[in-house]
Amino acid sequence: MKDKKEFYNLLAELDGQPFSEYQQLVGDFDFSRYVIKCGTFDFEDETVTPVFTVRVPQTIAEIPEYLFDSPVRRTAMEDLLLRRMSNCLARIANYDHNGIARRHVHVSSPNQKILPRNTLLLTKEYIEVRISITLPTQAIIIDGEPQVSIDGAMAQQIFYEDLPEVVSGSLLYCNIDIAEADQHVNNMEDTDRLRQHLGASGEVAFIADGALVTRESGSDAPDYERLTSVAVDDALVEEVEVPHSGTVKGLGIPNGLTLILGESNSGRVDLMDAICQGIYNHVPGDGREHVVTVADAVNIRSEVGRSIQQVDISAFAIELPDGGNPASYSTKNAGSFTSQAASTVEALEAGARVLLFDEHSSSSTFLSSDTRVTSLLGESSRNTLAARARQMVDELGVSMVIAGSSLVAEFIPIADKILKVEDFQVSDITESAKALEITPSTPVNDTVNLATMLTRSRWIMPSSIDPSIGREDLVIETDDADFLQFGRSLVDLDAVRQIADADQARAIGYVMYYAKLRYMDEGYPMREILDLVDRDLSNEGLNALVRDVRGDLARPRRYEVAATLNRLPAFRVSHVTE
Repeated sequence: MKDKKEFYNLLAELDGQPFSEYQQLVGDFDFSRYVIKCGTFDFEDETVTPVFTVRVPQTIAEIPEYLFDSPVRRTAMEDLLLRRMSNCLARIANYDHNGIARRHVHVSSPNQKILPRNTLLLTKEYIEVRISITLPTQAIIIDGEPQVSIDGAMAQQIFYEDLPEVVSGSLLYCNIDIAEADQHVNNMEDTDRLRQHLGASGEVAFIADGALVTRESGSDAPDYERLTSVAVDDALVEEVEVPHSGTVKGLGIPNGLTLILGESNSGRVDLMDAICQGIYNHVPGDGREHVVTVADAVNIRSEVGRSIQQVDISAFAIELPDGGNPASYSTKNAGSFTSQAASTVEALEAGARVLLFDEHSSSSTFLSSDTRVTSLLGESSRNTLAARARQMVDELGVSMVIAGSSLVAEFIPIADKILKVEDFQVSDITESAKALEITPSTPVNDTVNLATMLTRSRWIMPSSIDPSIGREDLVIETDDADFLQFGRSLVDLDAVRQIADADQARAIGYVMYYAKLRYMDEGYPMREILDLVDRDLSNEGLNALVRDVRGDLARPRRYEVAATLNRLPAFRVSHVTE
């Protein structure tokens, strides 16, 4: 292993040489307080950003073991270290004469959510972080022609000024605020205890009294200007003991069918969004630290234009205007009703046990009808969710949380709990709402076996999962959580709102490719493939998904993997069994 002096001299020797000579950086280099490792990369491609691994021994970092002595605490501490590194890199970014930051060192930047990632690994022996470095170049003239060559002086600055500052400022315990570290880790442990409480108490979600649920427009960050928090009526408050914050007071949403009534600007939409995002833990100061939802809850939205492959939506439709077969429905361009019906069935196929609906993102014709006029309209060929919801809860054992104002009256007679949100104040109106004379919807076709929603299995056609383009056998790219390029296909994920960030969307692409190579050719149905991939990720981690070294993946849930597969334009089902 070469030392840092040899590395410094090597960069000086490379100055002015062709970019391909950067291949001499491949190997391990001892920088005294840490080791830098560079793997192979495309030395001919000047746009490539190679991944370097930086390993700091615990004899130098000295992170106390109590901060990562359980899986939950380890994930939290890894998240904190990564955030610190990302913030350090932002501070040392070089600005050009136009005021544009030119960053040479890149690392994943977490948002409000705390996720297991492959960017940083914390163990008793060392901290290992994977960073991308844009190797600096300069333009020179050779024989009258402009050429790109290595900028050795800038490379020396990156590796001998910027990187040591970042490593020292973010990864060494002596430079970390002890109170900040304790709060970050303890907060995650408290949230995990609240989620355990849900399972023990028969609840699907918990919203702490005073939780800040308002978000900045188009952002996941808290809206501190509005500073609007949820207030829970005393009659609804329950108390939960957590290890570090003591007693947390809030609202528990029970299993079964819960209806949340309120106008869209009353706090109802904000509350429902917080419940949907409660599947993840959030950083201290986010406002939703103590808003938690069970891990198998899925938000179902209408999505006009999405593709559908052989999904049984016969529970919601007897016949369809386009002539499709409801028992095995396929289309390249779904309508508002059929898209939400298919998404509901697909979520159940993937194993979801809690379904979340809000009327502002739902199809009005899927959610409910008006029983006062149905007799005037003649025989309908569709069943609304209101007509099926009670049956689904009772027969399938799933829970639902449905929120709205003008379109959800038909859920009142069949709901187990009815809550009202007014100016962010939550109250229980079950008794007064049940006193209303509202006729519940009844299914048009009462002979459908709803159990097929859980037992029907689809087999994926492996050839339809193709991430290649031309000579490149693997093209998986994304810049945000709203889309994923998978080979020649561009998957629209805008309606899959429970994908946390771009790293998670990217990981979903690699999960699909991994599942194809490992399990699709073996004849497993989709549900079993999701089980097997979950097992592998739990046992082997995210690095099992990729052949090369990379540090830009965050672990996805099986439900978002299934949602992405189902929206892949090239996705095809080979056959279906009951």
